[in-house]
Amino acid sequence: MLRTRHRERLLMNACIEAKQPFAIDNTNPSAKDRAGYIEAAKAAGFEIVGYYFQSNIGEAIARNSTRTGSDRVPPKGIAGTHKRLELPSLAEGFDILKYVMIKDGKFVVKDWLNEI
Repeated sequence: MLRTRHRERLLMNACIEAKQPFAIDNTNPSAKDRAGYIEAAKAAGFEIVGYYFQSNIGEAIARNSTRTGSDRVPPKGIAGTHKRLELPSLAEGFDILKYVMIKDGKFVVKDWLNEI
């Protein structure tokens, strides 16, 4: 439905105005990419919870290869995003950070320990 950052922003702003909790489910690899979301939600009084998904480029490319059509991302795109990846920090404005990994095909969520 959202497919563009513009539509994502419209929905986020509507949620903020309605005081409706929301999640940004998008790749935001750098602190700069995340800043706009954090600042807007923080200013509206929302609690900011971040989830860092374990990043292994080989595994990401393998998972991506099972996708079809427009869901498949070119490997160069995955590699480019991986190069820009910055670990999140509470200093960015997060109230809570979580670490997510895939184990035996399932998501495992742990508390952030400021290390990987």
